[in-house]
Amino acid sequence: MGNSQIRIALTGNPNSGKTTIFNQLTGTRQKVGNWPGVTVEKKEGDIQKFGYDIQIVDLPGTYSLTPFSIEEIVARDFILEEKPDVVIDIIDASNLERNLYLANQLRELDTKVIFALNMADVARARGFKIDAQKLSQLLGVPVVFTVGNKGEGLDALIQTAVDIAHSPLHIPEERKVRYSKDIESAIADLKEFIKARSPEAFPYNYRWTAIKLLEDDKIVKKRIRDLLGASSDAVCQKAGDFRGKLAGLFNEDLEIVMTDERYGFIAGIIKEVLSASSLERVDISRNIDRVLTNKFVGFPIFIFFIWAMFQLTFTLGAYPMSWLDTAIAYLTAMIEHAMPGGIIKSLVIDGVIGGVGSIIVFLPNILLLFFCIALFEDTGYMARAAFLMDRIMHLIGLHGKSFIPMLMGFGCNVPAIMATRTLESRKDRILTILITPFMSCSARLPVYIVLAGTFFAAKAGTVIFMIYLLGIVLAILTGRMFRTVLLRGEDAPFVMELPPYRVPMIRSLLIHMWDRSKMFLRKMGGIILAGSIIVWALSSFPRQIEYSMDYEAAADEVRKSFDQKIKSADGFLASKLESERDKAIHDLNRQRNAERAEKSYIGRIGKLIEPVFAPVGIDWRGSVALLTGFVAKEIVVSTMGVLYSVEGDSQSDALHSALRDSGMTPLSALSMMVFVLLYVPCLATIGAIARETGAAKWAVFNILYTTAVAWIMAFIVYQGGRLLGH
Repeated sequence: MGNSQIRIALTGNPNSGKTTIFNQLTGTRQKVGNWPGVTVEKKEGDIQKFGYDIQIVDLPGTYSLTPFSIEEIVARDFILEEKPDVVIDIIDASNLERNLYLANQLRELDTKVIFALNMADVARARGFKIDAQKLSQLLGVPVVFTVGNKGEGLDALIQTAVDIAHSPLHIPEERKVRYSKDIESAIADLKEFIKARSPEAFPYNYRWTAIKLLEDDKIVKKRIRDLLGASSDAVCQKAGDFRGKLAGLFNEDLEIVMTDERYGFIAGIIKEVLSASSLERVDISRNIDRVLTNKFVGFPIFIFFIWAMFQLTFTLGAYPMSWLDTAIAYLTAMIEHAMPGGIIKSLVIDGVIGGVGSIIVFLPNILLLFFCIALFEDTGYMARAAFLMDRIMHLIGLHGKSFIPMLMGFGCNVPAIMATRTLESRKDRILTILITPFMSCSARLPVYIVLAGTFFAAKAGTVIFMIYLLGIVLAILTGRMFRTVLLRGEDAPFVMELPPYRVPMIRSLLIHMWDRSKMFLRKMGGIILAGSIIVWALSSFPRQIEYSMDYEAAADEVRKSFDQKIKSADGFLASKLESERDKAIHDLNRQRNAERAEKSYIGRIGKLIEPVFAPVGIDWRGSVALLTGFVAKEIVVSTMGVLYSVEGDSQSDALHSALRDSGMTPLSALSMMVFVLLYVPCLATIGAIARETGAAKWAVFNILYTTAVAWIMAFIVYQGGRLLGH
């Protein structure tokens, strides 16, 4: 190919064998001097190899590219400004974790990088086994084993460098270090802010520039001022605002936080590629991980934590839930006395309070659920949960990285589906999107709490946990089937980031909890209010109903009958007769309301679709509630709140007693919970599926598939339970 020229920069940690390799490659063909303006030694050497004139520059040994020392400044400036054709990072294979910090900083730059795993013989002698092919796949960087002092692997290293130098620059964005959600959001916003104010020929990677400004890198700030001129003040001010906000959120210097998260990324790599006969682990995170990610006890601990989360959500949430319930009962009583009878009063009490009030009481449970999820994330345990699931996810042709969006689905399926953007393979993305709706979102939780609280009492927390677990199991089984039939292909390699464990800040937990819960509250005044009013209207019209009997006359007869007996009785017997009279009138009112609802427009709709749901133990009211749940799952409860509207001490007490009196059994309640877990996700989720897959067909497919699975599983639960019961 002639005598084309290639310039290679050698970098690496001190004592990694970098200078030894440089000497082996260049021999006596070295030039030694100082870097311009500094006293740091500069070494260059020229060789001819594979038909190329190759200049090799030995950069000063550094542990990172953070400009705290002259050596680090020199090394970074050379890579950024001189733009060598290839950078070879010499890594001490016997001390992989420490050396990968610099390696990953190199990957954040727009440069071609090769990793030379040097001292491979020492690593083997110490019992370390490194999967170089997997390391290469995970990081998107060529990896070559070398033994510098023996000259082993150096020809392969230079040949790889020549090949890379003449190949297109391709740096997978997804394989760079991903920081926590708040930091990533700041990086993305700042990156766009810089891009909008920079010249077309901006010399640096925008993401890297944003990261350096967030870390308050003085040298990068100076260069931004030189490059952007008048616009630089706004950029630096914006970076400062983000830095202050994030530092307050983490209660720690942002650079320390980001350094910790880089080491978390590295810890994930080590888990994937390094096996050792005697690997010493000294830091606290490692010692905790010995237990929490242990292949024998890690998974049972994960299951226990999830069970504890739902048990806490149900039992602890019961107290503030009852307070809210009482407040709503007082509000209802006030309106009952203040407003004259009529359709407006019915709208306010039965439609608005009956619908929205039946949902708002679950706010404490929702807050607790989001608090627990935030606790898992902020302590670093969420990443461990995904790591534990990695082996199971591989069974369906995915990996633990796909489980992270699925875990997010416990909060809301919409952001969970959007989070699949981090997956590199389109087939992996579609597969993860299709199974994520089986992860029970917070909108379904009120349905579980109502039904489990009514029919399973003390065991409600465990029942709810089993429902969530069923969703995970069916997601995995569905994934296996889809991977085999619809979306064939191998799963892409990835790095499971394991951030260091942290003691969570209460302020940060509360912020994350509230941010997620605001969406729930916004739904109260929007879609749920509208849905409740529509359900009320359909259940209140037509106004003229032909009843099977004259309920008012029947109530009068009951009063007359009991009043005569009460007059002739005294003391305990009179009190007992009064209770019996009130109960008889209450039963007549409930019977009248039930007949009215059944003969209303919504009752006619319910009766029309009831045959579809009868085999799974769901009556016409439950059928209607499920139908309205297509818009938003919370509306299932608000619909039941309207349809089962009866007099009672409080909203939930009335609903619980009405459900029991309606003929629903624990078995049919369980069947309904299973159906709610699995059937068609809400309208917003369907829209997200269509957007993220880029095809409406996947959204339609998801509607049909999830609803079919829901019916089949509910049928198995209900009919199977009846068989076992007999």
